[in-house]
Parts: sequence; structure tokens; C-alpha cells
Amino acid sequence: MRVFVLTGAGISAESGLGTFRDTGGLWARFDPMKLATPEAFVRDPVSVHAFYNARRRNMIDAAPNAAHAALARMGAVLGDRLTLVTQNIDDLHERAGSQRVIHMHGELLRARCTACGGSSPWRDDLTTATPCPACAQAGGLRPDVVWFGEVPMHMAAIGAALQGADLFVSIGTSGSVYPAAGLVSEARSLGIQTRELNLEPSDNAAMFDHGDYGPATTVVPAWVDRMLG
Repeated sequence: MRVFVLTGAGISAESGLGTFRDTGGLWARFDPMKLATPEAFVRDPVSVHAFYNARRRNMIDAAPNAAHAALARMGAVLGDRLTLVTQNIDDLHERAGSQRVIHMHGELLRARCTACGGSSPWRDDLTTATPCPACAQAGGLRPDVVWFGEVPMHMAAIGAALQGADLFVSIGTSGSVYPAAGLVSEARSLGIQTRELNLEPSDNAAMFDHGDYGPATTVVPAWVDRMLG
């Protein structure tokens, strides 16, 4: 069986990383139009950097949880029969041991230069004075993440992997962020079985054939045990 897994912020919530759209989530406390758009970065790069610097430090201090570990265990067994796509910009899947992770919304531990387009690993704070490692120009480095109004990454590879899947599983997603939220509809049109693992039903829960609800650290390991058992 070829399994396609999509993960969202809910899988990292129990590691202490904030979700975006839940009550009390990041976008309930911060205005994304002022912090997560290309226009916001041009208008006020200092505030954008401050927001993402805090998130980067928080992420580095976090640890993968049992849900991340369960998916890494599944990947060790299934190999390339598992496609793991995440909307998350954290690296908790990798730190748990997953070897092949597709980050459709980019990675916070990378910086991209708006001047030369170069992308580099990055763990430190960014400022408007930080020079690009590739071109040495200061002021152009930004988090290598997908902001509102930008196209998600690796969409061709994601589409190809979904075409070959036998099972589509969504874990910890809101079901409201497109194009990720549309993948379940695409899977259904291809005749692929669909399952949702979530704290509670998502906005598009009716699209799934099956649903398991509860904390990710409970429902994800239980589902992996059933799959591998």
C-alpha cells in the first residue's frame, strides 16, 4: 500500500508550537497581513523579522512528540511507499527520524535572499543588517517560508505522489487552507480512500471516509500501530 500523509499545525501543537486558526491561535493574536505577506516584509521588515525570530527560537527549543515519532516509524517500514507532506515550517518530523519530508509551505530553518534568490540553512535571528551568504547583500534575507499570496512549494511532486497513492491521510489540519485543503477532494476524485486524524473534525471533515479524533499523540500512534500491525 502506498500512503500519502498530509500534516498540519495540529501535529506539532503538543510540542508547544502554536496553531494558526484555532481559538487563541497565532492569527487570533497577530495580524497575518502585517506579518506574513511579501508586502508586509517590504513595509516593515523589522516587525516581520521579530515575529519569525521568536517563532524560530521557540521551534528550536521544542521537541518532536509521539505523533512525529510514529510517522517516522511508519516511514522506516514503508520507505518510499510513504509520502509525507507537511504544511508546517518546523523541522520536528526530521528530528523524529523521518527521512523524506516535503515542506509545501517552506522551512523556518532556511533563509532566502530576495536579491539573488539563494536559499541557505539558517538557525540564528535575521535582521535588516544580515548579509546574504551567497551575494553578501544586506537587508534582503527573509524566512524561506510561503506567505499569504505566494504559491506553495513542490506542488508538482505533491500531485504526482497523490496520483500514485492508495490511501490519503490528513493529520492535524484545519481543512481551511488551500490548496492543501483541496487534496482530499482530489484524492476522492481519484478513488483513493481518505482518513482524517485530528483533535476535532476539520472544516472539510465531511470529505473523509473515516475520522479518528483526539490528541495527535494518541490517535496517530494508534493508527500507525494498526497500519503496521
